[in-house]
Amino acid sequence: MASGKIKQNKMVAGMIDIWVKYKEKHPNIAQFLVFFMLSNGVTVLQFVLMPLLKSFFGQTPLVDTNFQIMQFGHNFDGSPYYVFDYAAGSLSNGGGGGLAYFLAVQITIGIAQVINFFAQRNITFKSNSNIWKAAFWYVVAYILITIGAAAAQGFYKAPIYNLLMNTWGWGSAGETTADIITMLINSAISFWVFFPIFKIIFKNESEK
Repeated sequence: MASGKIKQNKMVAGMIDIWVKYKEKHPNIAQFLVFFMLSNGVTVLQFVLMPLLKSFFGQTPLVDTNFQIMQFGHNFDGSPYYVFDYAAGSLSNGGGGGLAYFLAVQITIGIAQVINFFAQRNITFKSNSNIWKAAFWYVVAYILITIGAAAAQGFYKAPIYNLLMNTWGWGSAGETTADIITMLINSAISFWVFFPIFKIIFKNESEK
């Protein structure tokens, strides 16, 4: 037992040594890999949290509360195009989930981004710059990315839900699958946009 534990400790130490050497030779790639791993961890958290919040808010009258704001032109069929388009009524009944769905999505993303902020700042970038300044620009970036992602969602959200729930007849399973797909798309958008932003706002003053 003791020899097996010693071998295991040596293996772990060897892997750490390999990582440290790789990090010294390729700091930018190593930094991106850490960012990638932490981002995926945050995405997994969203997969767990989103269904719970959606189920909770789905049992409230907020499902039947229309939430369609920031009209931006029109759809191909002439109907208004909203950046945040959550029509009243549950998704299973042909609605957009209402204010309940909007809150479930935004609270999930909000919690995930708070965790992501501290994890990326302290672990990936090891920043020691002014945290309040970084937080301010992070919030600004978060708002802009949220609006951009919501605007893009208008092009793929309805077709995905309709395909999985109605065309393929998956029902509630299709709704859950569509939730995961839309969440993955949102996470992918945030992933590629946030990395260069983090490089700017998470400075390490000692490196100067």
